[in-house]
Amino acid sequence: MATALFAPDTRRPAVLVVQMVLVAAAYYGSARLGLLREVVVDGAVITPLWLPTGVALSALLHLGLRVWPGIAVGALFSIATISSTLTQPGVTIAAGNTLAPVCAFLLLRRVGFRPALDRLRDGVALVFLGAMSAMLVSASIGCGTLAVTGKLPGEKFWPVWSAWWAGDAMGVLVATPVLLVLGRARLPRATDRWAEATALSVTAVVITLLATRSSLVLLFLVFPLLIWAAIRFQLPGSAPCACLVSVFAVIAATGNVGPFRHQSLFEVTANVALFNGSVALTALLLAAIVTEQKNIRSKIELACLELADLVEQLAPGQVGIRPPTDGGL
Repeated sequence: MATALFAPDTRRPAVLVVQMVLVAAAYYGSARLGLLREVVVDGAVITPLWLPTGVALSALLHLGLRVWPGIAVGALFSIATISSTLTQPGVTIAAGNTLAPVCAFLLLRRVGFRPALDRLRDGVALVFLGAMSAMLVSASIGCGTLAVTGKLPGEKFWPVWSAWWAGDAMGVLVATPVLLVLGRARLPRATDRWAEATALSVTAVVITLLATRSSLVLLFLVFPLLIWAAIRFQLPGSAPCACLVSVFAVIAATGNVGPFRHQSLFEVTANVALFNGSVALTALLLAAIVTEQKNIRSKIELACLELADLVEQLAPGQVGIRPPTDGGL
């Protein structure tokens, strides 16, 4: 599928309408999934992993800025689901939720982001511009609206703001890489590493369940798993593993089980945000580094072959011939 940076022209109204409807449906559906594990921080509904931000940014990267109305519609329906009615503060919050991924897209386009995530600079841009910087918009508008309308006391502003920002940023870091991988997915070939991929999948499920459900603090066990996935399969392997780990961590944290038991709401929110952030950074940046190094090696090998062909043309029959030694015939 083409990405927005190289997107085909889709000016036909029917195509554009269908795209926006699909984007709105995907946003709303992912919001409903996120709300299954909602927490209330000082009266504000927060999710530790707000997947719609990742869905929205992926839609913009795939289809272009023209589909932003679909994001806005999905955000409006999501807010209406939370509050049962759509009021002026809800519309403002929905506008912030729309503006944040749009800002992320514009920032990434500004720095020449490539959705293939085959360079370290692309991974760094997604982390620091697409997630950490752009999601300041939605958190600030949302919390600011609640504070102005008197629904959020001043002394509770920063705890709610930090939880809001972390949830939106984690949505970008977790969901966007997976959706970018799916956007260029192909049918597997018989020569693919089926045995190793199967072993990685089974190990990922077992290790993730053990790390997030054990009464012992075993969360560190997921990092060798992520390293294995990133080195051997790059982003197509590390992104789904990171998503799996993050989702199970959120389920365990909101259920106060495993390593998150007996923790206060603030501790749970902070710990799961830091853990998921570390997981996403490890998976994304390591996969980008490995992919970049493989691409550089391929370019060097191609340059060597071209140089050998050039030498063969200039001096036929001389390539690969070693001069005789003093003692040999």
